[in-house]
Amino acid sequence: MKEKQLTFAPRHHQLTNINVWTADCQWLAYDVRPNGASFTGLTIERVNAHSGVTEVLYQARDGAHVGVVTVSPDLPPRYVCIHGPEHPDSQWKYDFHHRRGVIVQHGVAENLDACDITPPFTAGALRGGSHVHVFSPDGSRLSFTYNDHVMHEWDVAQDLRNVGVAVPLHAVCPPKQHPREYDGSHYCVLVSRTTASPQPGSDEINRAYEEGWVGHQGYLRADGSRQRWALAFIGDTLAASGEKVAEVFIVDLPESNAAFAIAGDEPLEGREHRLPAPPKGVQQRRLTFTANRRFPGLASTPRHWLRSSPDGSAIAFLMKDDAGVVQLWTLSPQGGEPVQITRSQHGVQSAFSWHPDGQRLAFVCDNSITVCDVTSGALRRLTARSEVAPAADAVVFSPDGLSIAYLRDCGEYRQIFTVPVR
Repeated sequence: MKEKQLTFAPRHHQLTNINVWTADCQWLAYDVRPNGASFTGLTIERVNAHSGVTEVLYQARDGAHVGVVTVSPDLPPRYVCIHGPEHPDSQWKYDFHHRRGVIVQHGVAENLDACDITPPFTAGALRGGSHVHVFSPDGSRLSFTYNDHVMHEWDVAQDLRNVGVAVPLHAVCPPKQHPREYDGSHYCVLVSRTTASPQPGSDEINRAYEEGWVGHQGYLRADGSRQRWALAFIGDTLAASGEKVAEVFIVDLPESNAAFAIAGDEPLEGREHRLPAPPKGVQQRRLTFTANRRFPGLASTPRHWLRSSPDGSAIAFLMKDDAGVVQLWTLSPQGGEPVQITRSQHGVQSAFSWHPDGQRLAFVCDNSITVCDVTSGALRRLTARSEVAPAADAVVFSPDGLSIAYLRDCGEYRQIFTVPVR
């Protein structure tokens, strides 16, 4: 199949790993970070998937930078991205715990998450930096990962990566007793639980990350009832030996927006020396137990995010087989034994996405954009094998399932490509 290069400007173009297409499959949103590890891009942009015409969606000002843009699954599109601090200085510059989400529509940016770093803290506000914001499949809420400024200042070892959710309950407006505090449009809470020193051999984790929404309508429980909202994520455990082992976890979330404002056993807003805590009823469960495998834990390379099938029956992830080759696996949100999907000698080289029909996944394998049949594990190349593999960051099906967007390094610049799905 003929791949199509969409961008040609002499600069980097960066796709996020999910939700890069507009719902009508006409546009792809991207940022212009010089590379994935730096955060110095000034604009959020989009390119037309047919004509290659580009448009600037938003430009940061006052020394701030923006990046990691995703798109809502509805129309008109809402774009959400990471926004660094304006007027950065030596005390407050871009960092994991110094950034926020903004929703951009019609060129106007509105803060997603409020910030309150002065005790007593405000429920619904965050105390640090949110990042990689992803709309739920119905567009009603967003997930994100998070680092905490208050804990970072007290003891950097206590600033643990966590997963959070933003719901449209009401705007959050803290008292703003510090010049770096601000309002947010959504009510934001953490939904994962971490501890700085997990008990070896336990289900405790010190890092929660690379989350994904489970199902377009959640998933079916063992008794046939439906869990409407859930997030799967990677959690770092300690094996009995003390070795770090990355495992699959899931959190079941409340049904109503209002339920996110009901505290559990700890304050939603946290304490001076305690992280914010999940709402009442949020249940965190461990789904994989891989410490005794020949190659324990999920694969760390390539970096990937947990992704659920549209019907919520399978959570996909990457893990090495007994030969040390990275393969794609799936797992029920109820737990059980993981199912190995691919058995390729070359291994999976990138993040991946599901086809809307739930029967196929796309990723890079043997330096080609590849589609995998979930039932048989059969692989089919969509692009010829290239000397340099497509970038590992993003291989994303369009909402209609007819195209895949991805990245290639062309000389010194990263460009956006698409290929039709046959």
